[in-house]
Amino acid sequence: MIEEELKDRTKKLGLRVINLVNALPKSPSSDVIGRQLLRSGTSVGANYRAACREKSKRDFAHKLDIAIEETDESLYWMELIVEAELLPEERISALMQECDEIISILTASAITSRKNIAN
Repeated sequence: MIEEELKDRTKKLGLRVINLVNALPKSPSSDVIGRQLLRSGTSVGANYRAACREKSKRDFAHKLDIAIEETDESLYWMELIVEAELLPEERISALMQECDEIISILTASAITSRKNIAN
């Protein structure tokens, strides 16, 4: 995948997360989970963009790891939303799938980066 395509995809992820959080019912648990999801979901694209401006190969790999962690954390909060029945799974299953795909793409890139560092 081309760098610019992944930048766009991770930004769209953040925008979709914003819309999801805005759709949560008003309750104390939704507020807490929503803030956590908003923080992690919008940071994926920011961390990927930072990785693209790497200072070194190690810096690139490290920032990719952060983006992977934030994407996985976002997925966790979405799982809680479904399991707590705050929103139906059908409402967020496509977004959860997008998180899975982004994790796979970023992980493959991080593995390649580490191999390049080792060589």
